Amino acid sequence: MHAVPTNETIITRTLGRGPDRSVNIGAWQFARWRQFIGSYELPALVDPVFVVHVGGKPDTRLWQADHWSSVRSVPGCATIVPADVSTGWRIEGELDVVTVSVPLAELTQQSAVDQFRAMRFAFADPLGIALTRQILGELYAAPTDERVSYIGTLLDALRAHTLRGSVPVAETAIPSADTSAYRIHQIMNEILAHPEDDHSLDALARQAELTPSHFCRVFKKATGTTPHQYVMKARLDRAQELLGASDMSIAAIADQMGFTSQSHFTRAFRQYTGQTPSGWRQTIQ
Repeated sequence: MHAVPTNETIITRTLGRGPDRSVNIGAWQFARWRQFIGSYELPALVDPVFVVHVGGKPDTRLWQADHWSSVRSVPGCATIVPADVSTGWRIEGELDVVTVSVPLAELTQQSAVDQFRAMRFAFADPLGIALTRQILGELYAAPTDERVSYIGTLLDALRAHTLRGSVPVAETAIPSADTSAYRIHQIMNEILAHPEDDHSLDALARQAELTPSHFCRVFKKATGTTPHQYVMKARLDRAQELLGASDMSIAAIADQMGFTSQSHFTRAFRQYTGQTPSGWRQTIQ
């Protein structure tokens, strides 16, 4: 008689190794997965999953119909993967996530059913993420009776929060800190979604409700690059996609991506890739 598969066994088969740490709350499974991996397809899971991106590559993308998502998950983001849906992922580096498998049998309230009915990628859930990180830290510490009891309490809180769902930040009246990870992540995703837009320092700083100098410090601390470098990288990444997937001229791509001239685009592209745009197009084709 074959054992009924669980989310943990399905993910283990896909990644080729088991979780780095795991613990159960009744039928709930809490597991951390760490693995260097490229692109992969995860088969449909038996139960929906609340996923927290805790570390590793700050550039995880989801396969959407016929392309990789422009929105990227970075450490500190949450994702919901419904049951019975296969998903595609691109990591190209270290995967480091926590999965919380939610038993379908416990989704008795309509709000909980709605919460896990559809895919939801790279969203902000400060409390869920904080609880996940706290539990993870405790799992690596030496076990004691007090610690076991504490972990159980945290897991119960995470279970209750997961079933209730996170209220979207835009709908709350709670003010954000200047260095809010959500606020910076929102700006990053807007740049990635529309790299051709102006994205001037003054405009980005106003969106973050910070002075330009303070915004530069906060943004570089969060991303490792200046706002200008981040915008330029997003434009050049999109230009690479256009060079490989379209017949647009170099001049048209330069103009569409917001460069002041074709020569400006060519200089930036060569500095970024080591090749001219035309040379890079010939290489990949």
